[in-house]
Amino acid sequence: MGERVLKFGIPKGSLEQATIELLEKSGWRVKVHHRSYFPEIDDPEISCAICRAQEMSRYVEAGVLDAGITGKDWILENDSKVVPVADLIYSKVSKRPARWVLAVPADSDIKTLEDLQGKKIATELVNFTKRYFAERGIEVKVEFSWGATEAKVVQGLADAIVEVTETGSTIRAHGLRIIHELMVTNPQLIANEAAWKDPWKRKKIEQLALLLQGALKADRLVGLKMNVSEKDLDKVVEILPSLTAPTISKLYQEGWYAVETVISEGEVRELIPKLIEAGARGIIEYSLNKVI
Repeated sequence: MGERVLKFGIPKGSLEQATIELLEKSGWRVKVHHRSYFPEIDDPEISCAICRAQEMSRYVEAGVLDAGITGKDWILENDSKVVPVADLIYSKVSKRPARWVLAVPADSDIKTLEDLQGKKIATELVNFTKRYFAERGIEVKVEFSWGATEAKVVQGLADAIVEVTETGSTIRAHGLRIIHELMVTNPQLIANEAAWKDPWKRKKIEQLALLLQGALKADRLVGLKMNVSEKDLDKVVEILPSLTAPTISKLYQEGWYAVETVISEGEVRELIPKLIEAGARGIIEYSLNKVI
């Protein structure tokens, strides 16, 4: 029987706070102590460690951690042998995956990948970029960038950069032009291969995956409850969007029903006036933590 504690990695940096908030929405309270890499979690079956997303897959592959959250990009960069358990689409800015793109100065003559033959590229994603161009038979020099990668081409230190972006606005703000997308990436819950084979640890990891995905699914969804008379019931149900059919139950008062449904948050402002017009009364909107 495996050890009854799951060693779980939380990514340090831009995803750290978003990950802690997602864990809390999923049912786990995490408390980070100042200058400590081992936060408290209100689950005796989990021990947490904070480490850089760039290194997470290495720790999981080596068994230092049983599972962790990191970007798909860093798993590929490290060429780590881990078990991808679940995709988790969230970020510090938007609710969409990030992209690793190739960008050049706006006035550059470089327009295609082939135009980079013999040129220099600056990036943090060195290994993946080298493989990407090698697989296409294009010889380039790839140099590691410690940060402020956009400045490298502006200063003439590189001909192009490979950088991650969600909206592309920062890249454009630096006077650069995106000419190619290399990869779409998003956070993933990953597991150590040996831990995944351990029945107890696998069950715990699957519990994490289920509740994390449920919390993400609930984002921007709300619940609506209302009272509807029997004569108006069909009209109200007809205009209700729903993940599934609405829940309808009889009220104590004869001839009245309670109707409950889950809808997109953006639909509420248009829907409530229509529901009132159709005969709904006592409408209550409430937030959701998880949809499973």
